[in-house]
Amino acid sequence: MERRGETIDEEQGLIGPRPRPGGGGEGVSGRRTWPTVDGPHGLSEEESVAYARSYFYWGFALLPLLWAVNCCYFWPVLRKTHPSPHVRRYVMPSAIGFTIFTVLLGSWSLTFLIGGEQLFGPAWNDLVMYNLADKLGLTGWT
Repeated sequence: MERRGETIDEEQGLIGPRPRPGGGGEGVSGRRTWPTVDGPHGLSEEESVAYARSYFYWGFALLPLLWAVNCCYFWPVLRKTHPSPHVRRYVMPSAIGFTIFTVLLGSWSLTFLIGGEQLFGPAWNDLVMYNLADKLGLTGWT
């Protein structure tokens, strides 16, 4: 199967530049790349697009750690060492989404960790969960 200037070995999922006519070898760079971090044991190009798309969309279902998995698994595509615009279409937004999620979660947790009762005042006792058992009388020692 060929696609705009590159060859795809369907059996192993290898992608690389089209070999020069009569030049032999693997094209200009002389190396082949894979869309996933596990090299020749990974997914083909078509499977990679399907997996990247599903990780991306499931990340919106309150599972943003799948965006991190998407970034880690398709690291060659994220680092531009693999020429795959179809996979990159889902991996780059996953990286941006996971970064935004991490910043929001970190700022939320630091607000409660650093601010505490000084920041929230008397409402702090209603916001924290560590005194829930005392409120409901479940401890038995009050």
